[in-house]
Amino acid sequence: MAKIIPFKAVRPTRDKVSLLAARSYDSYTAMQVESRLRDNPFSFLHIVNPGYKYQKEISGEERYGLVRNRYQEFKEDEIFIQDEKPSFYIYKIVNRDRLEFNGIVAAASVQDYADDVIKKHEDTLEFREVIFKEYLKTVGFNAEAVLLTYPDNDELKAIIEEVMQSRAEYEFTTTYRDTHYLWNVDDEVLLKKIQQIYSEMPALYIADGHHRSASSYLLAKDLKEENPNHTGDEPYNYFMSYLIPESDLKIYEFNRLVKDLNGMTKEEFLIKLDEHFRIENRGMEYYKPSKLHHFSMYLDGEFYSLYLRKTKYEIKNALDALDTHILYVTVLKPLLGIEDLRNDQRIEYSHGKKDLAYVKTVVDSGTFAVGFGLVAVTSDELKQIADEGLKMPPKSTYIEPKLRSGVTVYEF
Repeated sequence: MAKIIPFKAVRPTRDKVSLLAARSYDSYTAMQVESRLRDNPFSFLHIVNPGYKYQKEISGEERYGLVRNRYQEFKEDEIFIQDEKPSFYIYKIVNRDRLEFNGIVAAASVQDYADDVIKKHEDTLEFREVIFKEYLKTVGFNAEAVLLTYPDNDELKAIIEEVMQSRAEYEFTTTYRDTHYLWNVDDEVLLKKIQQIYSEMPALYIADGHHRSASSYLLAKDLKEENPNHTGDEPYNYFMSYLIPESDLKIYEFNRLVKDLNGMTKEEFLIKLDEHFRIENRGMEYYKPSKLHHFSMYLDGEFYSLYLRKTKYEIKNALDALDTHILYVTVLKPLLGIEDLRNDQRIEYSHGKKDLAYVKTVVDSGTFAVGFGLVAVTSDELKQIADEGLKMPPKSTYIEPKLRSGVTVYEF
C-alpha cells in the first residue's frame, strides 16, 4: 500500500514565482545560464550555482555548503516562505504543445521505495547516487520532485478537478511558453481522503527521477543510523514527488546516433542487418516507425525501414520485447561493437521531440554515420518492466511533464 503524506513546502512568494522557477540546470546552455544569473537576482539558478557571486567555478563539498547558504539567504530575504500547515499541492502544467498535466506534489515514503511499492524501471549509477546523497545531506532540502505515476483513478481525478475550480495560488507562463498553476490543499478532511486513496493503490511507478529517489533512500539510511531517537516519522523518511495518472504521462522515444560502422562498409553492414531484419530502402522518404519491433534507419543519405524477423528472435520476458533492448542485442552490441550504452563515446541519443529531421541533419553533416528511429515506449511497457523487476537500457524514455525547480521545496 502506497504511503503519501502532506508537507509544509517552502515556496516563493506569489509575486516572485515566475522569476524564481527554473528548469533543470543541465538543460541550459552556458550563455543562457550567464544571462539569467546576470539579469535575474531571483532565479533559483543563483542557489544551485552559488559560485557566480564570486565569479568562480566551485564544485564538490565546497559548492554544497554555498548552495545551503544561498538557500538560507533567499529565506532570510523572504523570497521563500514556508507554509504553516502540511499540505498537498495540486500542480497543473499546460505546455506549448497544449498538452495538459494534472497531478499532486506530495512526500513519498523511502520505505515504499525499499519495499518495491514504488517500482523502478531503470538502473542507477552508484557514484551518482552517493554524490547526490551527500549533496542532499549538506543542503538539507530537495527542490526537484521525483515524477511518479499511478493507474487512473476517477475519485482522485474528481478531487483534483474540484480544487482547480478555485483561484490558483500560482499562475505563470515561462519563456518556453509553458503555463504552470499551483493550488495549496490543507483542509484536513481532504488531506485524509487523498491519503486514503493512495493507500489503496498496490504500487506507484517511477517515471522520471530514479537517481533522486535512490539518493533519498541512501540519505534516510544514513540519517536513521545517526539518530538514536529515530521514529520513522522524520522528514528524511520521505522525498518530494509529483504524482500524475498514467493517462497524463507523455513518453517520447530516444533515437540512437552512432559515429561509425565499426569498420564495415555500408553494404557489409546491410548484409549483416539482414539476418534479423527485413530491410526496405525508402530513399529520401522520411520513414518513422509506427509499430513495435519496427525501426527506421538513416544511412548514407537514405532512409530504411527495418522489420524484426520474429523467427530469428525469441521473446521470453518484457525486456526482450522492448525495442531499445532489441536494437541493442541485435545491432548495437554485436554489429557496431557498442557494449556500454551509458559511457561509449561512439553513441549519442536524440529524444523524439527533435524528430527524424534532426537525425538526418547530423548524419548528413558527417558527425554520425547512422541513425536509428524507434517507437516510443508505452506506459504499459514501462509498468511491465518494473513489475517483472527488470531494467530498461539507458535512454529508453524521454518523459514529460518536466517540473520547474524551486516552485515547491521539501526540507529534511
